Order: sequence, then C-alpha cells, then structure tokens
Amino acid sequence: MKIEKTSASKLNHVDFENLSFGSVFTDHMFVCNYKEGQWQTPEVLPYQPLSFEPSMSVLHYGQAVFEGMKAYKDDGGKVWLFRPDENFKRINRSSVRLQIPKFPKEYFFDGLKTLLKIDNDWIKPGFGNSLYVRPFVFSSQAGVQASPAKEYMFIIICCPVKAYYGREVNVLIAEEYSRAADGGIGFTKAAGNYAAQFYPTSLAQEQGYQQIVWTDAKSHEYLEEAGTMNIFFRIGDKLLTAPTNDRILDGITRKSVIQIAKDAGIEVDVRPIKISEIVASSKNNSLREMFGSGTAVVINPIKSFGYQGVNYKLPEIGDPVASKLKEQIMSIQYNLTSDPHGWRFEV
Repeated sequence: MKIEKTSASKLNHVDFENLSFGSVFTDHMFVCNYKEGQWQTPEVLPYQPLSFEPSMSVLHYGQAVFEGMKAYKDDGGKVWLFRPDENFKRINRSSVRLQIPKFPKEYFFDGLKTLLKIDNDWIKPGFGNSLYVRPFVFSSQAGVQASPAKEYMFIIICCPVKAYYGREVNVLIAEEYSRAADGGIGFTKAAGNYAAQFYPTSLAQEQGYQQIVWTDAKSHEYLEEAGTMNIFFRIGDKLLTAPTNDRILDGITRKSVIQIAKDAGIEVDVRPIKISEIVASSKNNSLREMFGSGTAVVINPIKSFGYQGVNYKLPEIGDPVASKLKEQIMSIQYNLTSDPHGWRFEV
C-alpha cells in the first residue's frame, strides 16, 4: 500500500462540539483503482477533490454502491469497529448485483486499519462520539456506452460525528410510492435507491411527517422499511420486524437488535407484517412501541404513524425496550461491556 500523508492537518480548525453530520472530513482517504481486469495497488492519500471526465460512466448509468460504518474510541484510547465483516460482505453483494467487480477482503481491511490509524486523532472518545466511515465504489471509465464499465474506483472517506440523539419521529405509511420492487436492487446499498426516496419523502414532510414507512410494491399492504432504516414494532411483549428479501436492506444494526433482544429473553417474530395488523393493534392499545434501526441512529423511536388520513399516536411508556436495546448495543460498540458474539473489531 502506498501512503502519502498530508502536509497540513485540518484537525485544529474543526469545532468538534458543533459538527453537522457528513460535512467535515478527515485529513486522508483510501483509494484503489480497478483497470485492466484487476484491482491496482491501494493508496492512502490526503483528502482531495477528484478529477473526472464529464462522460464518466457513473454519472450516466449509476453504477455506484456504498456502505456506512462507525469507528469508536474507548476510554483507554483503543479504536473499534462494529461488525465490519458484515459491511464487507454487503458491499460486495451490492457490487455483484450492479456488475461491479468484488473488492478484495485484504485490501478492504488493510485500508480501513491504515486509514483509521493515520487519522486516529479525529476519533474522539466519549459515549456517542464516533468517526463515520464511508466506503464506496463507482464506475470511473469515460464513455457513455450503456454497458458495465471496465474501470472503477473504490474509496473510503471518514467524517467525525457527535452523539446522535435521534428525536422521536412521525412517519407516513406509503400508499402510492415504493422504495423497491421484486427482482430489483432494494437489498443493495445502491446510490440510486436513496435518490429515489427524496421526492416521496418531501411530500410526506409537507404533511408534517419526517419519514416514510415503505410498503410492498405489489399491494401496499405489507410494511417493509422506515425511511433509510429497518423498522420494528412491539406488540404486547413481542417484537416484530419484516424478513429481509430482495426489496429490504439486510441491516447490520437490525441483525444486532434481533440478537440482543433474544439474549434479553424478548420474543422476536420475523415475518411479513400487514398494515391492517398495526392499525388494529394501535386501536386496541397493544401496540407499545415502533422504532427504526440503522448505523447513524442505532435506534430511533417513532412517535406516531399516519395512514389513509388518520394519525395514530404511540403511547408514552416508561422504560421502553427501544432505549434498553440501544444502550446495550452502544455499550458493546464502545467496549463498555462484554462482547458475547464477537462483534467488536480492534483497529
């Protein structure tokens, strides 16, 4: 691996108490190019703009996928990642679906470790503080042929983030728009999946909601995801979530929530969930909690949901399960408790 360090760090010019998510980036980035049928020698370079042709393939045909991860620093100064093997497997699953060459495991983990060690001072200790890590790959070949590119760039960039105290959100259940369809790319972290959400979400926001709960494309009868998060429902003492398929992202936080809940003796039911069931459980007061799960927020409580012109409020309860699950997962991430499933990865 080639390493070129920056001549002047930006670190002392950053206000770490007032960070806007995803707007301030560390001093370095990891870059690896694919050409002539193979991945080339990876590099760590100073964070810098890219130079590209207007005909670069990704701008025209959208061959681009990404991942989202976090690095955490414990009270002893050690740096940890949370289940990075799952991110590695998922970015390659996404790549295969978009006809992008798989990235080598050795390059991925060596790149992560090297980059995080060089930019170690950007990772601030403290429960909730972390470094958001964004690996992504895109077609970089110049040309507008409607076919898979022959050249790609794999990059990892990082940005410091403060504790994300996800506020309770109000969500609108989708009746017209869909996030993904059978046989499509909903299970991937393809860039276009997220762009397609912006317009329906803006319509929901005009009605006073912050996010959309996506439903299946065929009938709009089954609940699937909440915005960019997987979604959970607590009915009585049971936790429900939809099964993953080719429309639903296989969320790493989702899998962790399911396991931690089972460890705590909570019954978890993974099955298709009808809107009518959630509406009925809200009306008979058995719906206790709704929450989304994802890398940025870990767990975000949902305050109410709207459907067919009616707003259904969740009850205010003491000691919610969502809070317990979030604290347990974060305690593992920050090396504050035991790690029975071996999820922590020391950098």
